Amino acid sequence: MKLVFAGTPEVALPSLTALASSDHEIVSVITRADAPLGRKRTLTPSPVAQAAVAYGYPVLKTNRLDAEATETIRARQPDLGVIVAYGGIVREPLLSVPRLGWINLHFSLLPRWRGASPVQRAVIAGDELTGVAVFQLVPELDAGAVFGSFSQPLGAHSTSGILLDELSHSGADLLLRVVSELAAGTALAVAQTGEATLAPKLVRDDARIVFSRPAASVYNHIRGVTPEPGAFTTVNGAELKLLEVAPSVDQPNLPAGTIVQREKIVLVGTQTEPLVLLRVQPAGKTAMTANDWWRGVAAESVTAS
Repeated sequence: MKLVFAGTPEVALPSLTALASSDHEIVSVITRADAPLGRKRTLTPSPVAQAAVAYGYPVLKTNRLDAEATETIRARQPDLGVIVAYGGIVREPLLSVPRLGWINLHFSLLPRWRGASPVQRAVIAGDELTGVAVFQLVPELDAGAVFGSFSQPLGAHSTSGILLDELSHSGADLLLRVVSELAAGTALAVAQTGEATLAPKLVRDDARIVFSRPAASVYNHIRGVTPEPGAFTTVNGAELKLLEVAPSVDQPNLPAGTIVQREKIVLVGTQTEPLVLLRVQPAGKTAMTANDWWRGVAAESVTAS
């Protein structure tokens, strides 16, 4: 079967690799335009673009799936469109260009967490269960019938980055299975049921940590925005990134946002029990252990806000 694949970040690579290793033919790869990265803001191809070039596939770099992109894809005469974390919306008439339409690998148990940040939102919300779904793309956001899904425990200490990496690999296996079933004419789609929740894209301010909430909620928030957009707070007027934290054991409560060191453990207070700061990154400096950072604080306590 002739496929067009749309994806951009690293989490799309396992799916591209799985399809590239199959009997199906990838006739085009769509990815977003080169983006400035690093301190020098060097224009850099997306991970999917780099992989597609290595495979020898034709690559269409575009941030808009407009009329020109539609005609380029139409000329390839694909049977099926496959999208994994492309970062843009497929609308008509492109939606109807492939003979079998488009399918999407989504990193949630639909209809929960429809949108751009399903894994992050699931971790922030403290969900106990997560998973992936492959569904038929329709004009309404993430609302199409589901061809296949699977679930797994979210994990009490996983960050969204760790969880997304896990789901990208297991999801690739599911995606390949659905593609093969569509090719064989045996695929069965089931309409979504249950209450839909939304997972809009996270912006930087969503990663500012509020310590006046219970410790479990703060911990989930930090895990959910790690590594992106990256948890942070403000200490003495300067930004402090919170790279790694952990629950505390048998530590007395602290006022919310108060940071102290007890027995070589750096703690930050919440509404309930404190959390342990393990790794941080002060503004303009490299990442370091919380104890190394604390040595430079030179105070009995500071307040994060």
